Amino acid sequence: MRKVVRAMLIDFLLGGAIFSYAIWALVKHIKKTKAGKCASCALKDYCQSSCIHDLNKK
Repeated sequence: MRKVVRAMLIDFLLGGAIFSYAIWALVKHIKKTKAGKCASCALKDYCQSSCIHDLNKK
C-alpha cells in the first residue's frame, strides 16, 4: 500500500513540475510577444536591423 502512495506522490510532484514549467513558458512567450519584434530580441542592443532605425525615426 505504501508503494502505491509513494508512486502517486511522485506522479503528482512530477506532474506539478511539468505543469508549472508549461505555465511559466507560456507566460514568458506571451510577454515577449507583447513586447514586439525588436524589443523582445536578445540582440536588441547590438542589432543593425531596420526595425531599430525605424524606431529611432519616430
